[in-house]
Formats: sequence, structure tokens, C-alpha cells
Amino acid sequence: MPVLTVRLEDRVVDTHFVAGQSLREILDSTDIRVRAGCNGSGACGLCRIRIESGNVHKPTEIERSILDSSLRAQGVRLACQVKPEKNLQIRILDRAPRSNWRNLPETKGCCIAQQPFFPLRDFSRRETTLYGVAVDLGTTHINISLYNLVAGKRLAGRVGQNPQMDSGSDIMTRLVVASGSIEQANRLSRQVREAIGEALQDIASRDGINLLQVVRFSLVGNTAMLALLSGRNYDLLITPGHWAGDIECLPQDPGAWAAEWEIDPDAAIEILPPLAGFVGSDLLAGVLATHLTDSREKSLFIDFGTNSEMGVWDGEVLWVTSAAGGPAFESNGFTCGMPAEPGAVYRVRFRDETLSLSIIAGDDLRGLCGSGIIDLIAGLVERGIVTEKGQFAPEYSDEGFVVSKHDPRIVLKKSDVDLFQRAKAAIGTGIQVLLEKGGMDPSDIEHIYIGGIFGHFLDIKNAQKIGLLPMIAPDRIHLCGNTALKGCEMALLSSQAVDKLKHIRRIARFINLSECRNFDDIYLENLYLQPFWGMNHD
Repeated sequence: MPVLTVRLEDRVVDTHFVAGQSLREILDSTDIRVRAGCNGSGACGLCRIRIESGNVHKPTEIERSILDSSLRAQGVRLACQVKPEKNLQIRILDRAPRSNWRNLPETKGCCIAQQPFFPLRDFSRRETTLYGVAVDLGTTHINISLYNLVAGKRLAGRVGQNPQMDSGSDIMTRLVVASGSIEQANRLSRQVREAIGEALQDIASRDGINLLQVVRFSLVGNTAMLALLSGRNYDLLITPGHWAGDIECLPQDPGAWAAEWEIDPDAAIEILPPLAGFVGSDLLAGVLATHLTDSREKSLFIDFGTNSEMGVWDGEVLWVTSAAGGPAFESNGFTCGMPAEPGAVYRVRFRDETLSLSIIAGDDLRGLCGSGIIDLIAGLVERGIVTEKGQFAPEYSDEGFVVSKHDPRIVLKKSDVDLFQRAKAAIGTGIQVLLEKGGMDPSDIEHIYIGGIFGHFLDIKNAQKIGLLPMIAPDRIHLCGNTALKGCEMALLSSQAVDKLKHIRRIARFINLSECRNFDDIYLENLYLQPFWGMNHD
């Protein structure tokens, strides 16, 4: 892949890119952004850069109208207009302030390619351009997209960290904090509302969007996140007795948030309801996005995350549950871990005695995200450095495995392997229990759909080697990206999609893993770093 070299005042940053993207799009995938305000049309003229080496196409008509000949002679161009094909070195002339929000990555998953046509809501008689906002409220990240409702086209998107992380990386810790006092509960709710508002303001300022033209707003999330957002019944989720039933956790007056977000005061704000205690509307949206229940084919859906949710479709009933993946799939809690952000290793390949590391945005190495840790553990097991029980070979037992010779601080330790094993075992247990409820064996699974940013980078064969996914043909395992957001977008754009979500709710059956009689035995079996065969294997 070609490399974009960006010279800053204090450092030089190299970023790999795909030919055909504009410089602005390439920079927006990193934490280095150029100032902008016109959604990439070139009209604002703010995204000025200077080309220091490398060849690009001649200035566009827009550039010639905005940049005078003396500036063009100095190599000054508009980042939104330049689409490099080969290596390029630039200097940013007007850098945007640092932001907590990054552009959503482009999603090229099977759930989009197979999307059926849901007719758009009819806004054709309205005189102005109308916008809608979809939000996936995750435990670790908040994902937001903004659409032209008339055209059904995404205009902008942002992803940023859920600020509630300062009260705990896992759901249960946050629920306990909120239950401690009404002040704490109000703070957790306010943090999310303010974060959404910040993301919308970032979109408005950089993409030239008038937020008062936002007339629809849809949000999905797991049950705990919705309860903490609304400030309702979060305390019930601490008690297992409430996990199997409906939890009234939707806000009583979400319309009051319109003023806080500076959108149309009469905007229709819809918080899509969860299914049960720890199975939220994010899972239902994922089932919608992947069309899991559209055929009779027996399929498995897993949305990996801090609260991992999964569903098994047996052709008639959707069996669903959730498992405490904890922070493992978001790489929190690992000695060498970090979220899937610029600087994170997302792919590890063993080359004889060395490691080949692929880094998001080609940035400086900072740690490993979930998919990188999967690759690393699978490689270490294959080479006998880590056993199937998760034990390091004697020469590594004290210090662990150093990932990078250039930074000895990035180390995989025994505690990291233990953390992954517990998360993997929770997922494996959930899969086996749901298969049993559906009268299925792993060999009956015709398709597996993987949701979440973790799945976006996942190496399927490595995940199967250590038992994270059942052993079916890899070409029948589909990495679908953020299915929760995609399903939420469908509901935002089409009333028929909302009707389909209601149908999915009716055919879903929640299973509480804590009530399964053989839970401990299944969990212990799934701790081993070996292929997942499930029930009735030799």
C-alpha cells in the first residue's frame, strides 16, 4: 500500500492508505485532521496542505477558483480535492483542533451487500434538506452517523469513547456506581448526552451541517447502557432475578434532549427498546442488518464487545443470550492492549523468528487491539510457547512474550492470556447452550455472522484455532462490521425496517445462562485454547 507522510511541527507520521481516497479522508482516519467545513466539496477552502514530494493530479477547477496561482506554484492544495495514487509527503497548513471524535471507518461487510430494499420514509413534500441521526451506544465506544433522509445517503459519521469508562470498563461496575447515589446516576446519564452533543457539533462544524434540520433520531444499545442513559431501573440489572424479563429503561421524555443537542425542537427521537436484561436493541439491530432470520438456514450471530450478545436461528425461533466478555474484546485490561484506534496492531504474522505487525492508520505502535491479540495468542499456541491450558513455556513464564523489540514495554503476560480465556469461555458457553436449545450441533451451522469493530479485523482461521469460533468452513463466516449501527440506520430510514425489528422481537427467546444446569462444565471445557467442537464430539 502507498504511504502518506505528514510532517508536523514535532514529528513525522507515516500512514498507509488505499488509492482513490482524498487526503482529507485519509487524514480523518488518523488523529491528525485538517481544518474543514464543507463536507469535502471544496467550497470552504479551509483544508489547505502543501505537497512537499510526490506526484498527484493537476489542481481541480474548484482549487483553481479558490487558490491563486502563487499558492498553487508553492504546492498548496485542498486536501479534499487531492486523491493520491502513490507515496506522498505533505505538510498541513491549517490543522484542526484535536477532537475526541474520529470519522467512522468505511464498512464493507456482507450485511450491506445483501441489504434488501426497505422503502424510505416519505419526506418528498418538505422544502428543505432533512437529516436523521443513528446512534449505537456501546459500552466502550459511541458510533454516530448522519443521513440525508430524502436520499437515504450517509453524509457523515463519528466514533469516540464512551465517557462512562471513567466509572468502569465493564457494565456491572457502572451499574453499581449509578446505584450508589442519584447524583452518580445523573452524572453517567449526562456524560453520554453530552458526548452525543459533542459528536453532533463536530459533524456540524466540519461537514457543514445545520443541526436544526435533524428531524429524526434513532438510538440502539445494550440494556444497561439504555438504562444508564435514561436513568431508569438500572439498579434492577444488578439482580439476576430481573435478567430474563423486560426492563423499563426507556426515557420518559426523550424529546427534551432536542434542545440539548441543538436539533429540530420537534425531532422524532426514538430509543429502540431492548429485549431482556442483558440483550439489548443493539443485538436486534444486528439481526436485522445481517438478515439472519430471512431464510430457513440455521445460523449463528455474535456481536463481540464488553457485553457480548449472540443469537442462534434454528429456522423458526431466534435463541438469544449475552455473555460477559468483559473488556477482553475491546482490549481493555490487557498489559499490551488498546482499542482499535490509530497505533493499534490489528494483525500479527509470525515470520520465522520475527513478527510482522500491521498497525491501524500506519501510526506509531502503541499496543494491540482485540484481533491482534487473537493472532498473537494463536501463533504462540501453534509454536508451543503457550499451551492449550494457557501456560507459558518455562523460558517465558516470568516476563511473558515481548511483542516488539523496539518497545519492550509491549508484552503479553500470563494474566493477559487468562483474561482472554475467560472471555472466550463465556462466548463458547453461550454458543453451546443456544445450540442445545435449538436442537442443533455445531456441524448444523450454515452461516456465522460476526458484528462489532472487533470482528472487522478478525482473522477467522486464527480465531478457530483457539476455539473462539466453531469449526465450520471459513467462507461461511461473515465479518459484518458494526451491525448494531447498520440496523439502527435501517430503522432510522424506513418504517418497514422498524416493523421487521418488531417481528424479530416476537420470534426471539431469551436464555439466562446463569440458570443452565451444566454451565460450569461447559465453561471449563471452553477455557482450553483449542478448536471449538461443541456437543457430541469425539
